[in-house]
Amino acid sequence: MIKISHECPTSLMKDSRIFNDYDYALVHLFEQSASYYYFFKESLSKGREVILDNSIFELGEAFNTGEYLRWIRELQPTWVIAPDVLEDGYKTVENAKDFKKQLKDWCPDSKLIGVAQGSNFGEFIMCYKQLIDVVKVDMVAIPFDFSWFKELFPAPSKRFQQMGGRMRLLQILNDQMKENPIPHHLLGCSLPQEFLYYSEHYPWIYSLDTSNPVVTGIKGIEYSVGGERTKPEQKLHELISFVPNQREYSRILNNIRSFRSIVNPGQVQEWESESSSLWNSLFGEKYSSEQFERTQNL
Repeated sequence: MIKISHECPTSLMKDSRIFNDYDYALVHLFEQSASYYYFFKESLSKGREVILDNSIFELGEAFNTGEYLRWIRELQPTWVIAPDVLEDGYKTVENAKDFKKQLKDWCPDSKLIGVAQGSNFGEFIMCYKQLIDVVKVDMVAIPFDFSWFKELFPAPSKRFQQMGGRMRLLQILNDQMKENPIPHHLLGCSLPQEFLYYSEHYPWIYSLDTSNPVVTGIKGIEYSVGGERTKPEQKLHELISFVPNQREYSRILNNIRSFRSIVNPGQVQEWESESSSLWNSLFGEKYSSEQFERTQNL
């Protein structure tokens, strides 16, 4: 089973412990909201896994390293993503080397995630191998949005290039994979149908994070049976204070259920059973699959 976490507005974070397998934190939001920080502190006290992200996707560059280490020491997260540089494999490897040394002093119990970067396929492979063999990270992460995916997987639209590009990349990595590979994390997604193939064929994928079902739900989009063709441009951190009404929340939860059925199809029934209290509180009656279908027409 691939562990899933969906970043969501603060208004939904308490409920997110029901629909998320672990919790995914964006460090730059710690400075904006004390309640956001304490949510993850509480999650750790409850024995939940927390991945702390350096917020490069949101900011365009990794969060200040000194401040990042200060927050790491305060939070003591399960996993920490090393500061990377977008599409620069060489600087990313150097950053990871330096950061690993500092992390040992500041938070020795946190495990290190290195993001494989590169301006092209060859540079990505160099970075990927260096992170595993030289830096010796505990987990390696793969982004969804490399610009060179358009060469790796030519397609009519950028979203399909991103989806197909990472699918092709993971296939190549799988063909070259050594025995007993380290865990992998998938950063974000372009289109949800990308994940149909992974759970059964790539047991080395440990986890993924994406706000896609949440943001699409907020924007009035409900996942279709055949998958999506577009993705909203707005990022979740820009919607962190959003408070959905019942119809919007219903759409978000429907998208989350659909996403889980794509990623881990054999786990949906078990997850629905565990989530029944959430559906009950939202709709005022005990949840069932038939009732779930009716919420699509709210």
